[in-house]
Amino acid sequence: MGIYLNPGNEGFRTAIRSEIYVDKTGLIGCTNRYLNTEQRYICVSRPRRFGKSMALKMLAAYYSCAYDSRELFEGLKIAEDPGFLENLNRYDVIFLNMQQFLIEAGAGEVVNYLQQAVLEELQEEYEEVLNRQSSGIADALRKIYAKSGKQFIFLVDEWDCVMRERQKCEDMQKQYLDFLRNLLKDQPYVALAYMTGILPVKKYGQHSALNMFWEYSMTDQSFFEEYTGFTDKEVQGLCERFSMDYAETGSWYDGYQLTEFKHVYNPKSVVEAMLRRRFSNYWTSTETYDALKVYMDMDFDGLRSDIVRMLGGVRVKVNTRSFQNDMCTFKTKDDVLTLLIHLGYLGYDSEEKEAFIPNREIIEEFENAMSIGGWTEVMNVLKASQRLLEDTLSGDAGRVAEGLDRAHTEVASILTYNDENSLGAAISLAYYSARKDYRMIRELPTGRGFADVAFLPLPSRGKPAMVIELKYDKSAPAAIRQIKDRRYTQALEGYSGEVLLVGVNYDRDSKEHGCMIERVTL
Repeated sequence: MGIYLNPGNEGFRTAIRSEIYVDKTGLIGCTNRYLNTEQRYICVSRPRRFGKSMALKMLAAYYSCAYDSRELFEGLKIAEDPGFLENLNRYDVIFLNMQQFLIEAGAGEVVNYLQQAVLEELQEEYEEVLNRQSSGIADALRKIYAKSGKQFIFLVDEWDCVMRERQKCEDMQKQYLDFLRNLLKDQPYVALAYMTGILPVKKYGQHSALNMFWEYSMTDQSFFEEYTGFTDKEVQGLCERFSMDYAETGSWYDGYQLTEFKHVYNPKSVVEAMLRRRFSNYWTSTETYDALKVYMDMDFDGLRSDIVRMLGGVRVKVNTRSFQNDMCTFKTKDDVLTLLIHLGYLGYDSEEKEAFIPNREIIEEFENAMSIGGWTEVMNVLKASQRLLEDTLSGDAGRVAEGLDRAHTEVASILTYNDENSLGAAISLAYYSARKDYRMIRELPTGRGFADVAFLPLPSRGKPAMVIELKYDKSAPAAIRQIKDRRYTQALEGYSGEVLLVGVNYDRDSKEHGCMIERVTL
């Protein structure tokens, strides 16, 4: 057992001993299918604190031949797999944490430092085969394979940290990519290469050193969706176990919508909330919000408007294909939005090609970033939103109309009204503070159309539900009639109690809002 060669199974043992362990061993079944195939090069990119390192420790414990891990996996999902024993502890594993090498090596010496450290362990383990000095890791592994037929599993954590943290060091990046290509591409000793990071592999300038990798990112996790974060079923089980409110857990940490799994939760934050018995912002507290503000303030036409619309609950179209997979090459607002998807600040609907702010935890991070300057108008609207909510709950339609007028005036330079959808974004933004007590639903399907905005109260809050219908150059009473005629309240399935029907109209000539509020009981 070494530091890099077969580093031990204590990492995984620690995970399963923890008070909360969610079984993701089904991932091993996926990687087993790709052993010694053309698909054996796997790069999985996800936001920080989404369980990437834990997955690598699990794979190391399963594959490494240096120890017997059978008892660790007893009772877990992979133990029920017919192929469980076939590959259990059958390979030498080389585990590379690139963040560690980047920190410990001198400037520009990452590759040399890595080569020396791993070669020392290989020469100690295979001294009979490596009786002469090898020129590098790849040379040593070729000799080992030629003499013994031994294959290796490569696990690379934080593979992209060189690109993220040394953005200006192009020579260093190229040297690093060339090293990985020479080590892994078309080498017979590679049974599997599994890399994790935040960013996908391809498109680093003109350099395509790692084009053999199959990429699974936040824009397309494909077969790895179930292992991207916690699923709805897993979170329901945790909420029952720790007596935590399931709806509020979703409000805080759900929202990473994938193709099959429509509800994917931030695992780090869910675990923190369960153990502390308190909902709060846990994931983003590990990094300063200054980093987000840098991207929000980039001067691309339409970027600020899109961010404001997403704060209002609207989804925006985004072209993810032009993104160069780095953190400094931006040509359009779509490149910035795509980076925010990979960083976890935005969710992504791959079917509709739309980005959105996923949950309350991330909404707070956007609010923090805006609070340090440059977004004064939006912050004024957010600060006034609590009073607007109170006026609505009290049924004061006149004060609600005045509040919406002020909100529109504040954001008019960023978000202009040109249709009911734009009006809806502004109205949702004006009711920003309601999200601590409500689940906001834009375009709630009712069976006879869509209610523009609905606020469904969280079970523990004791608030009335609200259905808001918006009109453009019509009238507030017409909006109320539409709610009633189309029976929009019937879409509030499972809810019983008071409902506020809120009709809002915007008059384009007077640039004023009209409002009408009625109360009904379901």
